[in-house]
Amino acid sequence: MFTADDHRFMARALELAERGLYGTTPNPRVGCVIVNGGEVVGEGWHEKAGLPHAEVNALAAAGSRSRGATAYVSLEPCVHQGRTAPCAEALVKAGVARVVAALQDPNPLVAGGGLARLRDQGVAVSCGLLEHEARELNIGFVSRMTRGRPWVRLKVAASLDGRTALNNGRSQWITGEAARRDGHHWRARACAILTGAGTVRDDDPRLTVREVQTSRQPLRIVVDSKLETPPTAKILQGGGVLVAAAQEDKAKIAALRARGAEVLVMPNSAGKVELGKLFRELARRGMNEVHVEAGPRLNGSLLQEGQVDEFLIFLAPSIIGDAARGMFHLPELTELAGRRQLKILDTRMIGPDIRVVARFA
Repeated sequence: MFTADDHRFMARALELAERGLYGTTPNPRVGCVIVNGGEVVGEGWHEKAGLPHAEVNALAAAGSRSRGATAYVSLEPCVHQGRTAPCAEALVKAGVARVVAALQDPNPLVAGGGLARLRDQGVAVSCGLLEHEARELNIGFVSRMTRGRPWVRLKVAASLDGRTALNNGRSQWITGEAARRDGHHWRARACAILTGAGTVRDDDPRLTVREVQTSRQPLRIVVDSKLETPPTAKILQGGGVLVAAAQEDKAKIAALRARGAEVLVMPNSAGKVELGKLFRELARRGMNEVHVEAGPRLNGSLLQEGQVDEFLIFLAPSIIGDAARGMFHLPELTELAGRRQLKILDTRMIGPDIRVVARFA
């Protein structure tokens, strides 16, 4: 169905889409390549929400050579009017003869409508080329559109024996500079970075992106059931902070709001933050990917409540000992049958440390 050239041009479209890795939220990352007579005549990608989409940029670069051409797009062209005009109509107007899409748009406002519109206008359409790669690039957007919740990626830095901090809470630094720099790449691609009140207390982190260039800072979220985050915490500097609490304390809430933080109170029956409700609210606000950097208690709660989709684990070549803190605070298992099996997707060296990316099997 698809030729070697089709694969090559779609791979280029995905490469272009990845250039929007840090900036397109809440929109998906999309790339487009216009080909006429076997020659690339136009390329484009979506750079930032509110700016032209990939197809529009590629068509502008191609100009009159778009007529009779093939457009390779990493996501189905949109058909609805948002902050920008529908891309399906732009392709039709430009005289494109064929459109190859990697992935059907999971957005209910599109969901095949863009491809149907193109077919109705006599454009040859095919979909599914490098679909897996396109889905992975936009896994958070797909999650938000199909599940009503963001893709939650939990990052842990640990010693080789699985210890994340000393018993007194000190954890800086278990891994090396290269791993910490790589961790900022993962922060930058997320819409929000989530931590717990314990991490704020022990490490006083800023949780900003500093090691890579980005046009925006993710929202920072503190899960703080008892409103223990001090107004002097570094994470409150610069705004863009949401505190999720489980109790009403007008004085503490007022103090946090005075520092520019938004406070949401959403308790569960156990007097903790209702994590599922929090993630649904984040999805409602357009959050595609949430990056978690927390301690073992919050990590354990997220795991027990089924809120973790992916693990990003950095292992340092060191041993700390079992008196130190682990990765997850979980109930004791008495049978190995109760363990959660993971599938390792990627393992590589980052400086002297090992980085593992895994999901549930």
